[in-house]
Amino acid sequence: MNEAQAICALSALAHTQRLRVFRALVVAGPEGLTPSVLADQLDVARNTLSFHLKELSHAGLVSIEQQGRNLIYRAEFAHMNGLLGYLTEHCCQGGVCEANATSRTYTSC
Repeated sequence: MNEAQAICALSALAHTQRLRVFRALVVAGPEGLTPSVLADQLDVARNTLSFHLKELSHAGLVSIEQQGRNLIYRAEFAHMNGLLGYLTEHCCQGGVCEANATSRTYTSC
């Protein structure tokens, strides 16, 4: 991942509704969700949801698959992992870091 891709992904997630949509897709896992199910779960208008899904897709954070008449949206875990890797690439000045399991924060050794 490069800087431009990271900025695009972070910008897409920097909106309350898009973050909620992405998190719902993460919870759904590889099965994904249709826009109508997402709209019902998140109590958001479908036209608004469509806009947010387009932004997340443009940023590479979600994929879309046509299944018959339905569109299935899925979180792109590889892209998200790439973003996390980019953000933590030089963590702890290149030294080994330990993840604190209870708070999920990084602490240097």
